[in-house]
Amino acid sequence: MLADYHIHTSFSPDSAYPMKDCIDKAISLGFDEICFTEHIDYGFPNAFCCDCDNYLKNFLKFKEEYKNQIVLKFGIEFGVQAHHTKYFQNIFNMYPFDFVLMSFHQVEDKELWNQDFQKGKTQEEYNHIYFEEMYNSAKLFNDYSVLAHMDLLRRYDIHGEYPFSKSKDQIEQIFKLIIEKGKGIEVNTSSFRYNLNDLTPSTDILKFYREMGGEIITIGSDSHCEKHLGSHIKEVREILKTLGYKYFSTFENMKPFFNKL
Repeated sequence: MLADYHIHTSFSPDSAYPMKDCIDKAISLGFDEICFTEHIDYGFPNAFCCDCDNYLKNFLKFKEEYKNQIVLKFGIEFGVQAHHTKYFQNIFNMYPFDFVLMSFHQVEDKELWNQDFQKGKTQEEYNHIYFEEMYNSAKLFNDYSVLAHMDLLRRYDIHGEYPFSKSKDQIEQIFKLIIEKGKGIEVNTSSFRYNLNDLTPSTDILKFYREMGGEIITIGSDSHCEKHLGSHIKEVREILKTLGYKYFSTFENMKPFFNKL
């Protein structure tokens, strides 16, 4: 069973990849199942949201067209902040999502990628606030499946690697909460194309999640174009086995299913 559970197409504002081309490529790569996770972020000057009506219409068309060739799932990536959870709740209630990634692209209504959020803070301060935002959002909002690329901040940390040990207590608090709620985490294979020195999330976080009894884990390429679709997913599956994982998850109607690695 080969699946990619983090895919963006031209229905996301930062991708020009046609959905049909994406499906054809996934089939050619031998994928059994893919889940589209188009972007919806909220809380900064320019809207960064897919057209969900058009997205759903096209998804249903292709799901029927390709029903004997590949399994397609209707997902979304919510770029959540705790003070905007009502916005995401309203969207969730409107559409038949199979799967929801909860991501953290902004904190304090400021972007991570351009250093707006980190500006004026020490490395310790912005890491602490980032994980605090994650905990508060996961506490307030329930209609998600997994936390996506949960240490995304590493990608944009100009001060280098922040030790896992310094965030461990906060991450433990997050894991206690999400495991109790029946939620999971994602391994995001974009770490390879960003030339990070570890997986996303780090192997320390992945080991810790397993030690705490975490079982729900998805694997996604975070692709926005053809060359990244399905990238390094087979490799990550093997790494997860070495960390003690036996299964990865796929979803339908927000319900997890466990598949052997």
